[in-house]
Amino acid sequence: MTHWLSQIGALTAFNLKTIGQRRGAAATAAVGIAFVVAVLVGVLSIARGFQRTMTVTGSPDTAVVLRAGSDSEMTSVLSKDETELLAEAPGVARGASGALVSPELFVILNLPKRSTGTDANVPLRGVRPAAFEVRGEVEIIAGRPFAWGRNEVIVGRRAQSQFAGLDLGAELELGQSRWRVVGVFAADGGLAESEVWADAAVVQPAYRRGSSFQIATVQLASAGSFQAFKDALTTDPRVNVKVVRETEYYAEQSTTMVMLITGLGLLIGVLMGLGALFGALNTMYTAVAARAREIATLRALGFRASPVVVSVLLESLAVALVGAVVGAALAWAAFDGYTTATLNWRSFSQVAFAFEVDLPLLGLAILYALGLGLLGGLLPAIRAARMPIARALREG
Repeated sequence: MTHWLSQIGALTAFNLKTIGQRRGAAATAAVGIAFVVAVLVGVLSIARGFQRTMTVTGSPDTAVVLRAGSDSEMTSVLSKDETELLAEAPGVARGASGALVSPELFVILNLPKRSTGTDANVPLRGVRPAAFEVRGEVEIIAGRPFAWGRNEVIVGRRAQSQFAGLDLGAELELGQSRWRVVGVFAADGGLAESEVWADAAVVQPAYRRGSSFQIATVQLASAGSFQAFKDALTTDPRVNVKVVRETEYYAEQSTTMVMLITGLGLLIGVLMGLGALFGALNTMYTAVAARAREIATLRALGFRASPVVVSVLLESLAVALVGAVVGAALAWAAFDGYTTATLNWRSFSQVAFAFEVDLPLLGLAILYALGLGLLGGLLPAIRAARMPIARALREG
C-alpha cells in the first residue's frame, strides 16, 4: 500500500511540475470551468436571494388571514366587520394599542424602473397603527413616518433603489390625489422593503375601496397559539376566512419562482458543463499524448497502471479546482448583494431582492466543477494506463 501511494505521489508531482509545458490547453480548460461556475452561481444566487427575501418576512408566531379560497392578497377581500372580529379570537397578542391585528389594504402602483424605464407594478400597502407593532422589524432609516390622515407615504429602501419617483420629498399621483414621500424604511431585508406604505384610512377613499381590506396580519401570543386561533375563526359563521402561518404564506409564494430559476440554472449549468467537459478531455488527452514516452518509461521501471490512472485524474482535478476557485471568486464579487426586482406571480407585483452568494452555493458549484474535472480526466487516464509500453517508447 505504501509503495502504491508513493508511486501516485511521484507521478502526480511529475505531472504538476510539467503542466507549464501545456499551459495553453490547461488554461483553456480552467477558464471554461471558471465560466461554468460563475454562471451557475450567478443564476442560482437569484433563487437564493428571492427565497431569502420571502422567507425572512415570515414569523411562526404571526398569522395571515385572507378571504377563504384566496391564495394571495390580490384575490382577497375582508370587510371591516370581519377584521374587527379577529381581535376577539383566542391567542391574539396585545400591545399598548390593544389587540395586535393589522388589517391592510393592497393596491398596485405603476412606476418606472430606474434601470430600464419600463413600467412595473409596485405594491402600495395601506396600514393602520397596529402594523408597526405587528411588523416590529420595520424601521425608519431616513426621513420620518407618515402622518396619520395625510397624503404621505414611506417607501422601502429596496423599492426606492429600484423604482423612480420614490426619492425623499418626491410627489406621487395616487388615485385622484398627490402624495409626498416623507420617509424610507428597512425591514431586515424582507418583502416589505419592496413596498410603499401609507395610512389605510386615506388610501381607501383614494381608490374607492370603501372600508374593505385585503389581508390581516395578526401577532399571536406564541407560535403554539396558532391552531386555537385558526380553529376559532374557521368555525365562526360570522366570517369566511382562510388562516395560515405567515412563514408558510410567504414560503408558498416563493415556490414557483425558486423552482423556475433553479431549473433554469441547472439546465444552463449542464449545457455549459458539457462544453467544459470537452475542454478538460482535450487538455488531458493532450497531456497524455505529450508524455507518452515518460509514462511508458515509468511503466517499464515498475510503476503500476493504477497509479498512472490516479495521477492523471488528480492532475485533471487540480486544473478543475483552479478554474472552480477563480469562477467562484468572480461570482461572489459580481453577484453577491446585487439588487434587482422581479415579478411575484402570486401578487402580480414587483419584489426587490438582493442576489445571495453563500458558502453552500459556492461549495455546490465547486463540487460540480470537480465532477467535470474527474470525468474529463477519466478516459485519458485509462488510455494512459492501457498504453502499450513498447509502442509508446517507439512512437515517442
